[in-house]
Amino acid sequence: MKERGGAMSEETNRMKKRKKYLKLRKNHAWVSIPVFLITSAWCAMVFLGLAGLVLQLSLETRLDSAADYAASLAGMYETGGGEMLEMFDAQHLTYRLEQEDGKVLRQNGVISIGSQKGYYERVSENLVTPVSLGRTRISLYSDQSSPFLRQFSADTVCFDYSAICNIFFHEIASAVRTNPQMLPAEEVPEAEDDTGDVVESPEELVLRMPLWIAADANGGTERLLLRSEMTFRLSDLIMLVFLLGSLLVVFLVIIGFMLFDTISSFADQARISRIYFTDFTTKGRSRMWYLFRGEQVLRSRYAGKNRLAAVNLRFVRYQGFCVCHSLAEGERLLAEIHRRLDQQMHKREVCAHMTDGDFAMLLHYDTEEALAERLQNMIGMLQQIETEHSLAFHAGVAPVSGTGIRKSRKKADIELEFTHAGNACATLDGSDESGVAFFDQKLVDEQKWVDTVTEYQRRALENEEFLVYYQPKYDPQTSQLRGAEALIRWQSPEFGFVPPGRFIPIFEKNGFITEIDHYMIQHVAEDQRRWLDAGFSCVPVSVNVSRAHFIENNLAEQICDMVDAAGTPHRFIEIELTESAFFDDKKAMIRTITKLKEYGFAVSMDDFGSGYSSLNSLKDMPLDVLKLDAEFFRGEAADTNRGEIVVSEAIRLAKSLHMRTVAEGVEVKEQVDFLASQGCDMIQGYYFAKPMPGNEYEQRMESNAQEQTGALQEAVAVQE
Repeated sequence: MKERGGAMSEETNRMKKRKKYLKLRKNHAWVSIPVFLITSAWCAMVFLGLAGLVLQLSLETRLDSAADYAASLAGMYETGGGEMLEMFDAQHLTYRLEQEDGKVLRQNGVISIGSQKGYYERVSENLVTPVSLGRTRISLYSDQSSPFLRQFSADTVCFDYSAICNIFFHEIASAVRTNPQMLPAEEVPEAEDDTGDVVESPEELVLRMPLWIAADANGGTERLLLRSEMTFRLSDLIMLVFLLGSLLVVFLVIIGFMLFDTISSFADQARISRIYFTDFTTKGRSRMWYLFRGEQVLRSRYAGKNRLAAVNLRFVRYQGFCVCHSLAEGERLLAEIHRRLDQQMHKREVCAHMTDGDFAMLLHYDTEEALAERLQNMIGMLQQIETEHSLAFHAGVAPVSGTGIRKSRKKADIELEFTHAGNACATLDGSDESGVAFFDQKLVDEQKWVDTVTEYQRRALENEEFLVYYQPKYDPQTSQLRGAEALIRWQSPEFGFVPPGRFIPIFEKNGFITEIDHYMIQHVAEDQRRWLDAGFSCVPVSVNVSRAHFIENNLAEQICDMVDAAGTPHRFIEIELTESAFFDDKKAMIRTITKLKEYGFAVSMDDFGSGYSSLNSLKDMPLDVLKLDAEFFRGEAADTNRGEIVVSEAIRLAKSLHMRTVAEGVEVKEQVDFLASQGCDMIQGYYFAKPMPGNEYEQRMESNAQEQTGALQEAVAVQE
């Protein structure tokens, strides 16, 4: 369950990071494009709707007037009969009077009734609430010369607005071309014909829309069809065009502002992207560019057809270069490295500066051998930048799983891949030579184990899952027990028996080792007190204290308090320090050692000979015991004599400084005999005993006591 929870937590963190990346990558300027298009379409629809509404109101106003005129004539006919018809003829009205069945009773003028006929309906609505207030139904017939009506259904006709607009603008354009100085009708003097009737000026443009309107007469038994013309003067057309043009200008201004805002958004986004994706040190691509662009490449079809690898290229000793020269010179060198790497990139490959001396690349490759050769060539090229300085580069390579399998990697995580490349690069740490290392699953397993240990360490300490093992130290002359070293083991319910090499290095890196030191000192002191109370012949037990502990000024007081709390005499506890600890704060180290000796604790140096400043350490440190490193007793036969010389001289030097010596890692009798001949005080190794639990160590102490008693009795008997 915890493994699943950890995996879910890790995936959640990745998703959060990806959302942050996508938030920038999803350019918000693009949002303004659909907004602009939608707004433009809305403005166009509103404009066309308003234009149609204005035109419809203008047409229906004239249609209502014509329908009222036809109805009034029908009423006059009902009242006056034939006399009214004579008057209609005298006024040159074009009409036809017919019966309900269609039989023509009388007509006048040219009868040009068209094929479209039916009712035209108007629905009046309240402008505040959409409630119908009534319906006006007008019976219409088209004129043969009129394209203004079209058949909507079997008994319904409607206006053809497209045809009306075409004629409107065609007539206006023709009039302007014919007479550009033509004035509106109200500014042109009107004339009278021979009969005294007022007629339009010949210079005035009048658009006529002929149609036939039917009005019932005599209770609906007869029908009067009157030819009527809906007229539009030039002033009407100009007013209509002006109104529509004003609406169009308003909408164009709105659209123009939105277009300007859209273009500005793209320009701002491009400027922000340039700043965001530019590395300030190299002036090239930045870390964020690598994450964005790399993820795009990994999720593309290209990744499904080609094998890709994330690469972490590290400039070794970059900080040292800056110290020896200057930060400006170091940054100039990084910029040149970036420039040359960028020149080596192929299409769809990515290169960016990450931080300090690290560069990230996403490269295409066919085989790992070819990729390693290419990286070696890159490194060789970079090493030629500075002829006066020796430059070294480490390259960690993480082949991206899933690429080259002809499918798009929708869940690609470029940051994770680069982390794998960084882990591979870390395996080259400590080497000053250039090199290339590939990532494999072992590195993943190791990192998972580190995370697991870190997660379980606190609980293991609280549950006392850590066990104290003891490895005895024997006198090579008498084979008597003279001391022991306390060693830690981990008996985990989840992972079983875990050797110290699997968790101690992790504790040293994450700082938990200081709590382990306290744990060991406390338990050893308690064991020694219990054994003393049980009557065992106890010997000093050495406990390792890590170098991380010596940053504490009161370390000696802490150790003293823990041992005193258990009630153990100080002479039974020996504090053991590794030689590497002496390379830290020497003054603090000497001060702590001096205090420990004042409190009655013995202090020893572990792994003497594993470093390069051992003699200097012996000169300055007031130590009691010197432990010879196990490597002195290993190696080829050709080195045996040289090793024996070094060991014998080290023992002689220790005796001259009044220090006891312990040889660790002794496994064969020949080594025991040699050390005994050289006067070594104690031997620790598998020859005598391996590390063992406390109960087995008790048996060793009991056996040692019996042997001492027997030896004493034998000596007394000899004297007698």
